Amino acid sequence: MKFLLTLFAVLLLGAGAGVVGLKVLQHHILAPGPLTQTTTVFIAPGTGVRQMAEQLQSANVVSYKQEFVGIVALRGLTTRLKAGEYEFTPRISLNDAIDKMVRGDVIRRMVTVPEGLSSFEAAKIITAAPEMDGAIETPAEGSLLPETYSYIRGDARSKIVAEMQSAMTKTLNDLWDHRAANLPFATKEEALTLASIVEKETRVASERPRVAGVYINRLRKGMMLQSDPTVIYAITKGESKIDRVLYAHLETDSPYNTYKNIGLPPGPICNPGKASIAAVLQPETNDYLYFVADGTGAHVFAATAAEHEANVLKWRTAQKAARAAAAAAPTTPSAPTVP
Repeated sequence: MKFLLTLFAVLLLGAGAGVVGLKVLQHHILAPGPLTQTTTVFIAPGTGVRQMAEQLQSANVVSYKQEFVGIVALRGLTTRLKAGEYEFTPRISLNDAIDKMVRGDVIRRMVTVPEGLSSFEAAKIITAAPEMDGAIETPAEGSLLPETYSYIRGDARSKIVAEMQSAMTKTLNDLWDHRAANLPFATKEEALTLASIVEKETRVASERPRVAGVYINRLRKGMMLQSDPTVIYAITKGESKIDRVLYAHLETDSPYNTYKNIGLPPGPICNPGKASIAAVLQPETNDYLYFVADGTGAHVFAATAAEHEANVLKWRTAQKAARAAAAAAPTTPSAPTVP
C-alpha cells in the first residue's frame, strides 16, 4: 500500500516525474501476481468493490486489497466490475484480473439433455445440474430441444427450460417451412409427435428418414402405427423403463397405444432431436410398411406382410441361437484368492 501511495504522489509532482511514475505504475500492475494455482472466486451480485478486493486478497489473487481498489478507481472502473464466478490462473496480473471482471468473463457451465428423453427425465438432469437455482416442474412432453446448453452459477433452472423450449419452437418452425408436400398431418404438433416416435424407434441417424417414410405410408393407408415405444409411454408416461414389450402390454387401454388406435397418439412420447423432426418433414419416399431389428442396432425393412414375417422369423432364430450359444459358453473360472 505504501508503494502505491508513493506512486500516486509521484504522478502529482510534474510532467517529467509523472511520466516516470506512470511507467513504474504500469509495470507494477502488469507484473505477475501472487497466485500459485488456478483458483475459483465467486463474486455475489451486489458485492461492492471493497468486498471484491477482500475476496481476491483472501484467495491470493491480489497481494493487497487496497491496491486493487486504488487501481480500479484510477482506471475509472468502479461501477463496471461484474459479479459472477471467476477462474483465475496462476500468476495473473492485477491488470488482467481487473480486465477479466470488467468483461464479465465468468465460468460457463454446461448441461446436456440427449435426444429421446422424456420431459420427466430431462427435468431430472436439469435439477441435478450443479450451481443452478430454483426448482422446476416437468415441462410439457416434446417441448424441449435436446442439446447442450451453457449457464452460469446462479442461473435459474427455469431459465434453461425456457431456453430449451424457445429452441424447440424455433427449430420446429424453421423445419416446418421447408416440409415436403402432401404429408398426412396438418399441424406442427402432429409432426413433433411423429418425430418423437421416430426418435425412439431408431438410434441410427441414416435410418430416420426411412423409418419416417414407413410411418408416413401407414398413416396414408389408415393403418395402425404399431410402435412399441408408444405402448411403453402409455404405461410409464416417460417416468420409468420397460426393457421389453410383452403381448400383455399391447392390450394397454390408452390413446397412446398405437396397437389399439389408428393414427397418431395425442402428443409426443419424448423430446425428439432436430434430425428426427427433419426426417418426418422430409421423409424418404419408399414402399415400406414394416421393419424389424436386425441385431446390430439397425433394422430390416419390408413392403409386404409376408416379407416382414420372414424377417421377423430370421430375427427370432438369430436371437434363439445367440441365447443358446451364451448358455453353452464355458464359465470363466474365478482367479484364486491370494491369502
